[in-house]
Amino acid sequence: MSCTLQLRTSNSTFPVLDILCGRFEKEQGIKVQIVVDTSKNSLARIEAGEWGDIAVLLDSSIDQLSSDDILDKSSIRTFARSAIGMAVKNGSPKPDISTMKSFLDTLENAKSIAHTQFGPSGLYFSQLIDALSLGDRIRPKTVTRPGGYIGRVVVEDKAEMAWQQICELMMVPGLDVIGPIPKEVQKIITSKVGLFKDSQHQAEAYSLLSFFERDDLESTFKKTGLEVGPE
Repeated sequence: MSCTLQLRTSNSTFPVLDILCGRFEKEQGIKVQIVVDTSKNSLARIEAGEWGDIAVLLDSSIDQLSSDDILDKSSIRTFARSAIGMAVKNGSPKPDISTMKSFLDTLENAKSIAHTQFGPSGLYFSQLIDALSLGDRIRPKTVTRPGGYIGRVVVEDKAEMAWQQICELMMVPGLDVIGPIPKEVQKIITSKVGLFKDSQHQAEAYSLLSFFERDDLESTFKKTGLEVGPE
């Protein structure tokens, strides 16, 4: 009997999952319905009782759902890793952020910087500028949104540059990714995958989990700004 798996995920991993699940459906004949929301909302909705078969979320969210006995602990594994970067509107000058000095100069000279309030990259931005003793100067020129693809704010001319995971910046038409922030201050954001304990389609869900681990999918992850495999 055919079934439809429900996969819960957030904005950063949706692009690659959209591709992978389409390929899985063609190869295995098992449909996958992707439910996407911000990372914070996804966790809250699941904890409030919304169901699913498989979840791909921020590592801390997956660990929390495992601790809550919602996900099967034995099924949990790393899904992908993502670096933080910066971007400007297509055609705009690209400032240098390749070294710490040029990165700090870019922060200081920027007219405005957009970041999310509750996404992992946005939370890190606020922590970082304080750690660099730049909070008082940088925070007044930030443009924030609760979540979502923050690069849209730049494309709409509501901010000069955007700060977010590179995989999310790449999803915004009209945006040019400058590159990753320097390794000295880089924060690699890890996502994990796990199966719901009460899934009615355990065998099919495990098939999808195994599919995600295939070596021939690495290029698909990279195309969407993600890394897989050993660090």
